[in-house]
Amino acid sequence: MSAEMQVFLLPDLGEGLTEAELVNWLVAVGDEIRVDQPIAEVETAKSMVEVPSPYAGIVAVLHGEAGQTLDVGKPLISVAPVGAVVESGPAEEAAPAEVVSEAPAASAAAEAYRTEEKAGSGNVLIGYGTSGGGEARRTRPRKASGSAVAVASAPDFELSLSRTRVPGKLSAVISPLVRKMARDHGVSLDAVPGSGESGLILRRDVEALIGSVPRETAPAEVPALKALAVAEPAAGIQDSRTGLPVASRTPVRGVRKAVAANMTRSRSEIPEATVWVDVDATALLEMRAELKKRDPHGAPGLLAFIARFVTAGLKKFPELNTRIVTAEDAAGGEMQEIIAFDGINLGFAAQTDRGLVVPSVRNAHLLSARELDAEIRRLTAVARDGKATPTELASGTFTLNNYGVFGVDGSAAIINYPEVAMLGVGRIIDKPWVVDGQLAVRKVTELTLAFDHRVCDGETAAGFLRYVADAIENPGTVLADL
Repeated sequence: MSAEMQVFLLPDLGEGLTEAELVNWLVAVGDEIRVDQPIAEVETAKSMVEVPSPYAGIVAVLHGEAGQTLDVGKPLISVAPVGAVVESGPAEEAAPAEVVSEAPAASAAAEAYRTEEKAGSGNVLIGYGTSGGGEARRTRPRKASGSAVAVASAPDFELSLSRTRVPGKLSAVISPLVRKMARDHGVSLDAVPGSGESGLILRRDVEALIGSVPRETAPAEVPALKALAVAEPAAGIQDSRTGLPVASRTPVRGVRKAVAANMTRSRSEIPEATVWVDVDATALLEMRAELKKRDPHGAPGLLAFIARFVTAGLKKFPELNTRIVTAEDAAGGEMQEIIAFDGINLGFAAQTDRGLVVPSVRNAHLLSARELDAEIRRLTAVARDGKATPTELASGTFTLNNYGVFGVDGSAAIINYPEVAMLGVGRIIDKPWVVDGQLAVRKVTELTLAFDHRVCDGETAAGFLRYVADAIENPGTVLADL
């Protein structure tokens, strides 16, 4: 029986995501890999993950370059059987990796994968295959990622993946990256002579014409990037609306893209209202200072105490720990339902190098202030490392946002959709405060609650906010009652 090259399709990385950005290859063409060995780092809209291979063998093709966005269900890597001779060639001597087309078997597998994903099959990254024994061996020196390759097969070796070009004018450009580059730079593909096989238009052909074609640049357009750059220089391009030169163009992708979509949906769907109150936090700071004297390394942080008060407040005002969903009524029409939860997953906003993320402490209502502190620190660390799981980033029922660390007092926060409320905590500063009829200097902070007016009225929101404020002003009494 002949052996076939095995094509690994990019899997659903969790939570129904449909695309991921290739950050870095962990293997190269010619490497021998084992089952479950990490082969690439990819960034989704939720986290950075390592993708393991379900196949063992020799790396034959890397289907993509660092910085490229790949669709779920499309080829990620091709693996040849051990013993096959795999040789790297110049990347532009053959059609680049992104123009590889699937043979019927691979195409059918990709289509089946997409069908299952739409049906919510649960096909996710975790759990393919069994671990292969032994260490990975490299059979050739490491080459640049994205190289085209030539595979010399043994007599019984068959390829299930071939490089083809469908006849017709449009098929002169197969790569979506090349199409996008031409569109973003105003280059007409009809006028581009293809230097690839059978007249295939390659990236270099479009790049040769960029700069010679005048175009008007809309601020929202983003050119294709070759690597993970924060911004791409845009020398010589003028903005059509302002007439000013464009200094750089930054693609909206990954976490930033997800945040933008989530915030836009929150603003468009949620009738948001906001209430706020100034709070005397002097007693809370004094209590924590005393605990720190007793246990310098184990005293919970202020955010953990506030988180404890929040979970207690949500038990008294559960309307703020809900979610609104659209359901079908008996007549087949649409109706809205308020879903209440038996428990609290407390999210907290964390600023990272990749953007704003909201990991959540699961079952926070069961944890003490000390336990909350430990979990908040752990989740902050994994979020900043880009290692938080989709479950950790997408399971919150209420969000606590400590924007005081940025030196501001308040904020008109946007609710973290699909939650219905968010509590913000401002900086703690010295302010004049009346205590027992006398003016004194106290440690004061501002609490701001943004809430969905569909789930409750102002009385409920104010009651919750006042409860948390009273707990901060009298922490010993409240903690004793918890």
